Amino acid sequence: MGVSVLSRYLGFLNTPPLWIKKQFGLQQFNFPQVEVPTHSLPDIPSGIRLGHQMEFIFRQCIAYSKDYKLIAHNEPIRESGRTIGELDFILYEKKTDQFLHVELTYKFYIIDPDISEPIHRLMGPNRRDMFFTKLDKIKHEQLGVMSTPAGKTLLDKYELRDVIISPQVCFKAQLFLPYGFEYGHIRPLNTTCIAGYWLRFDAFNSPEFENDVYYITYKHEWPVNPSNNESYITHYEVILELNIRMLKENAPMVWRKKSDTSFDKFFVVWW
Repeated sequence: MGVSVLSRYLGFLNTPPLWIKKQFGLQQFNFPQVEVPTHSLPDIPSGIRLGHQMEFIFRQCIAYSKDYKLIAHNEPIRESGRTIGELDFILYEKKTDQFLHVELTYKFYIIDPDISEPIHRLMGPNRRDMFFTKLDKIKHEQLGVMSTPAGKTLLDKYELRDVIISPQVCFKAQLFLPYGFEYGHIRPLNTTCIAGYWLRFDAFNSPEFENDVYYITYKHEWPVNPSNNESYITHYEVILELNIRMLKENAPMVWRKKSDTSFDKFFVVWW
């Protein structure tokens, strides 16, 4: 039995922002309190990457909000027949009577404390997706696209060229400490983003983990809190499956069930 649509919406909503207010020259979007209906939720499209699924959920949640009105979303910015970027969202904030350009990012980062520079410690579980390069891209590409001639042409479409539009980011993230670390020194980042741990295959293939049961998640389940709903398998069985993932240089997220009420969420890395 797979995770429910509702649990995927809640996984997105309950993931904290990676920082509060303004850091790195980027203002964090203040996500509204949203009551999502427990029934008749729009199904999340399959066959699209996780980031686009998160954009779909963001858009639905804004529609449920009383604070914002969606003006534009996923608009390609084209110049001389070539796409130079894409605008995520333009929102109208009713309370302040202002327009916002919001770029959405949803990430899973492991923390490598062996790296001296804190901002460089955050990376994807396969060590390819770096936090500091994403920051750079947001600042110099994604938020800057509105000031290009093509971006201004798009604003004309919505009659917003002469309107002040505040650039913001909705940067949600789940962070994973090395196994055994109680706390990561991640200021000015939000410590409530810490969702679990990571460890290498050899460390997981040890007697310490033998007595519990495990579930290897699909990527669309990554934002969700571990639950009892899944088909858990033994440590021996999960080791066989993980061994194949390691050979393919793939770092899966695993749920660990220690009891009916106690679960862990972690990445097993191949490197």
